[in-house]
Amino acid sequence: MFGFSISHSAQNAAALGIASVWVFHGLYSKILNRIPRHREIVSRVLGERFAGPATKIIGAMEVLMGLWILSGFERTLCAGVQTVGLFVMNALEIRFARDVLISPIGMVVLNLGFVCVIWAWALCGPLR
Repeated sequence: MFGFSISHSAQNAAALGIASVWVFHGLYSKILNRIPRHREIVSRVLGERFAGPATKIIGAMEVLMGLWILSGFERTLCAGVQTVGLFVMNALEIRFARDVLISPIGMVVLNLGFVCVIWAWALCGPLR
């Protein structure tokens, strides 16, 4: 698309890395509640009543995102969904749970870099 591509091994490594982030935070941080700060953030956004179930649902959706990435299906759509999801999550976290975040600015910078990797995977890889 842009006149260059990355090798199959780099493409696979990027997919594995991106998927790992989603699966780790979905399964470990949210479903298994190993990083309770994630539940606290959800509680600030949705209220304590819904925090437990909502955190697990969000975690399951993140695990499914990881599986979608590994499937390679509709990479640009997948990248778009990730971009919107990260933007919405970051905006809600900063608005409602800023004091729970380790570093709001750091989170935004890290996620901007992550989005760049996501789009490189989506647009610059060899087509299947």
